[in-house]
Amino acid sequence: MTDYAEEQRNELEAIESIYPDSFTGLNCISVTLGRKVGATVETTLKFTYVDKYPDEPPLWEIYSQENLEENDTEDILTLLQQQAEENLGMVMIFTLVTAVQEKLNAIVDVMKNRQEEEKRRKEREAEEAEKVAFQGTVVTIENFLSWKANFELEMAELRRKKQKEEEQAGKPKLTGKQLFERDHNLDTSDIQFLEDAGNSVEVDESLFQDIEDLDLDENDPDFDPIEMGSDED
Repeated sequence: MTDYAEEQRNELEAIESIYPDSFTGLNCISVTLGRKVGATVETTLKFTYVDKYPDEPPLWEIYSQENLEENDTEDILTLLQQQAEENLGMVMIFTLVTAVQEKLNAIVDVMKNRQEEEKRRKEREAEEAEKVAFQGTVVTIENFLSWKANFELEMAELRRKKQKEEEQAGKPKLTGKQLFERDHNLDTSDIQFLEDAGNSVEVDESLFQDIEDLDLDENDPDFDPIEMGSDED
C-alpha cells in the first residue's frame, strides 16, 4: 500500500532545499519562475497536493504572471497537463516546474528574436531613408512638368504681391521711358494701332489752304501755267 503522506513529505523536503522560499502552506507549493529580456517575464505556479498524490496529479494554477501573452499562459497550462499524465505514480512537482521553466526560456527566446528583427527592420528603413535623401528625387517628365507649373504659379503670386505692396506704399508711377524699358512690347504698340485703324482715318479738308494761296515753284515739272490761267476764266 502506497504511503502517500510519506511520499509527499519527502518531496516537500526536496523542494524546500531547491526552492527555499516556495512554501505557502503545509500541502501547498508556490514557485516563481522568470527570465529577463528587456522586461522581466515571470509566472508564479501554485501546486496543491491531493490525498492520493502521486497516483493522482496535484492541483495547479498560474497564480500570477508578468509580460506573458494569453496564448503563452494557455500553452503553459497545456504543458502541465501533459507532463502530469506522463508522470503519474511518481512525485512530479520538480519535473513540472522544470518543464515550465524551459517553456519560459523558449518564450523569451522568441521575444528576443522578435525584438532583434524589429530592430534590424528599423535600421534597414533608416538606411533606405538616408539613401533616398542623399540621392534626391529622380527627375521624370511628369514630375518636372508638375514642378514647373507650381513654380510658375508661385512666381506669378509673388509678382502680384509685390505689385500690391508697391501700390500700397505709394510708389510713384513709372515714366514712359521706364515703362518702355520694363515692357519692350510698347515699341510696337503704335504700329499695331495704325494697322488696326486701316482706312478708317478721316481727313479734315478745312485744314488745308486754298490752292491760290499756295506758292508753287515754277521749276516744278508738274507746274502748268495754262491750267492755272484757265481756272481764272
